[in-house]
Amino acid sequence: MIFRLDERLVFPDPELAEEDGLIAVGGDLSTERLLLAYQNGIFPWYSDDTPILWYSPHERFVLYADELKVSTSMKRFLRKKIFHVTVNQCFEDVITACSSISRKDQDGTWITDDMKNAYIKLHKEGHAHSIEVWQQDDLVGGMYGIPTGNIFCGESMFSRVSNASKTALIYACNCGLYKMVDCQMHTEHLEFMGARMIGQKEFMLELKNSI
Repeated sequence: MIFRLDERLVFPDPELAEEDGLIAVGGDLSTERLLLAYQNGIFPWYSDDTPILWYSPHERFVLYADELKVSTSMKRFLRKKIFHVTVNQCFEDVITACSSISRKDQDGTWITDDMKNAYIKLHKEGHAHSIEVWQQDDLVGGMYGIPTGNIFCGESMFSRVSNASKTALIYACNCGLYKMVDCQMHTEHLEFMGARMIGQKEFMLELKNSI
């Protein structure tokens, strides 16, 4: 069942989502609504030619920090210290790169200007975080998302050189702040690193216990 949101700051029970995870339409991207959404396992995902669409998949693709798999070749690469990592040093640059980088089998981006502005505002208010990967003085990769307790709700990542986005994800798992990275949707790349599907009820229990 798809719910239409109005000015009230409420979301329906995530279990009522459609088969594809769509749970609600409309509302806005205010800080208060976005934070409430993440606390309820819901996130916005839409394009310029649609209204705001809110999703809560019945299966969630997540990476538990203690289940992270780092290949032998990646371990060797990290030991070379070609990259260095920072946190929250250039959030706007990271989200801009995520919105503009070309992706295989993807036409355009779901990070609309309104979405970008909303998350930049979240960051300025201390709610959205970025992880930046640098090669000397060049920003070569990174990711951003919303920490919700000890779960990092990942929104997007980018890589301009090989292994940069992997480095950001490995940092998120190894920094000691997060039990889990919510990757939202399945990719073979993340599955190779240890991410797996869990049911919505299990995810909601993890989310409840994290806050």
